[in-house]
Amino acid sequence: MQKNHKPQGFAIVTHGGAGEPLEFADGCANAARSGRARFLETGDPLDAAVAAVLVFEEDERFNAGTGSVLCLDGATIEMDASIMDTRGRLGAIAGVRDVRNPILLARAVADTPHVLLVGEGADRLARALGLEAARPVSDKQREKHAKLLKELAGSVPLMPGIDNRMFDRFWNYKTPLQLPKSAAHDTVGAVVRSPDGHFAVAGSTGGSAPSLLGRVGDTAIVGSGFYAGPLGAVAATGVGEHIVRHMLARTVYGYIEEGMPLQQALQRGIGLIDRGADTGLIAVTKTEAASCSNTHMPTGKIVQ
Repeated sequence: MQKNHKPQGFAIVTHGGAGEPLEFADGCANAARSGRARFLETGDPLDAAVAAVLVFEEDERFNAGTGSVLCLDGATIEMDASIMDTRGRLGAIAGVRDVRNPILLARAVADTPHVLLVGEGADRLARALGLEAARPVSDKQREKHAKLLKELAGSVPLMPGIDNRMFDRFWNYKTPLQLPKSAAHDTVGAVVRSPDGHFAVAGSTGGSAPSLLGRVGDTAIVGSGFYAGPLGAVAATGVGEHIVRHMLARTVYGYIEEGMPLQQALQRGIGLIDRGADTGLIAVTKTEAASCSNTHMPTGKIVQ
């Protein structure tokens, strides 16, 4: 069991999504460097986490912000994002359609009387705050969507443990259901430790395809996709329906509370999830910074 030592220096770990190509690690490294640079300016680990996620949201390779996946109707985009730190700041948004950088909106929610805003209300807050609207759907987003549609294979399980016929039964888009062989359920995220012992976490996602209209995964649900407490910060990525059932981020944090070494805690958390569901975790504690996944997952890390 690990002992509680005095906090070490600054640390940041970023991820680009479980199952994403390892070649995207350069984007994760860029996000980590941006987070570190922001921390040097403000000394706030939450600022660092948000800055890191902003880099992902501006990199169209990742399923977040400007790179968010189109839903299977080929027109709708629904994005979620969240932030949390050990200074009491907590904010999340879900089902947002017209914001270029959802992470900035999640950060803004933390300054309101609420902790979670969804759909139209969240989009209206973004306009009221003067946040930039989403850019028009890009050629790259349309290419991703076209690729999904070309891989039609309704007999292939789209989500571990879920019968494809369930999507057909409850489909709530105006366009007919078309089931692709591959699905997108990636999240981007960052966890940060500051030398004074504070922690922060931030995450953003363009949602899941396929999914019912209005679907919210783990990214916006505290304790599931993200958690920060006095002993560390944890972020998860993967199939939200599985992550939520295990309250994965908070569960892993509980292992840390018990004194379990970080890598062991992460591995134990990954072991809770169906092996067929791509899942990843990143975390920082007072003395450690690490990542773990059951598939390939690009990451970035800076420890000082």
